[in-house]
Amino acid sequence: MSMPQFGTPAPWFQVRSPINPRFQFNTIAGRYVVLCFFGSAENAASRQVLEGILRHRMLFDDEHISFFGVSTDPEDERLGRVRELLPGIHLFWDFDGAVSRLYGAASSQDAEGETLQHRPVTVVMDERLRVIASIPWDDQPEQHIGRLINLLASLPALEPTRPASDSAPLLVVPRVFEKDLCRILIQYYESHGGAESGFMRQIDGKTVLVHDYGHKRRSDQNIDDPELRNACMVRIHDRLAPEIQKAFQFRATRIERYIVACYDGTTGGHFRPHRDNTTSGTAHRRFAESINLNTGEYAGGDLRFPEFGRQTYCPPAGGAVVFSCSLLHEATPVIQGRRYAFLPFLYDDEAAKIREQNLKFIAGSNPPRSGTNE
Repeated sequence: MSMPQFGTPAPWFQVRSPINPRFQFNTIAGRYVVLCFFGSAENAASRQVLEGILRHRMLFDDEHISFFGVSTDPEDERLGRVRELLPGIHLFWDFDGAVSRLYGAASSQDAEGETLQHRPVTVVMDERLRVIASIPWDDQPEQHIGRLINLLASLPALEPTRPASDSAPLLVVPRVFEKDLCRILIQYYESHGGAESGFMRQIDGKTVLVHDYGHKRRSDQNIDDPELRNACMVRIHDRLAPEIQKAFQFRATRIERYIVACYDGTTGGHFRPHRDNTTSGTAHRRFAESINLNTGEYAGGDLRFPEFGRQTYCPPAGGAVVFSCSLLHEATPVIQGRRYAFLPFLYDDEAAKIREQNLKFIAGSNPPRSGTNE
């Protein structure tokens, strides 16, 4: 197995710990998690890293950050070479190497199945157990600790416990697109210009594209570059689709449209309250996603769901808001700057059949056939 990549769900597992013979890894969500594959505490580099963790003991409190050291050496347990320090510092006994192999920290065993080829790495995860970073040691344990502590210091503080307010049934997922990809998508829009974007209405039994600046003011640019489309698709598949399946028990297999949208503050870019699946030509849509590309560079332009209160939603740059196409929603006016967003719809194979059947109802266009890379 290769090391888990940025934004992807960390593999779940069951393993023995000093206090639990069948520790379920998925139960530790809700805080930042540091999973350190140190191999054996007999190794000088491992001892150096573990000592570095102890020097920063105050960071690991199980409220905000938990540290889990993974040992593959039975002598660590027998001789007591490493110990848990609760709260915050925990151990996993991975003596068969199953967890290490799962995370790409061990490549193989010898012919007798006894000796692991260990590759030390530390994996940092967010509160949803999605990978923030996989940091190999690279034979530089002293620098490894510095990189790790700097990363932990840069992470946003977790929200304190508070009573929940009325909220729309949606999913906010950070770190879907990297900053570099966000800039590339914005540059793609700016180099191609974009075109005025309309919306769908059902008129005389047909799904018709109409324009009304009072209802919607936005410009869109189709992404025709196959490599850029594929880059977006891979990230949605690897980083976002698993979160949708976990939250909504829906397996998205298809994407409708690859566009960069621009809401321009000079024209009051906005989209009044609407639903995304109310015509024959849009009935197949299951989930909408709005991936902001430049949060913080404009004012206004938030998402609002009037059926569920007046609060607004704005994911960080590269993050997504995902919601059912049946929900009434609006993009509030941009009052300064430009808001850029990547705005696809997701659906599955069953919905693809509906789309195929309804193509005949779409007026004045020749829409693409259903497909995973459409």
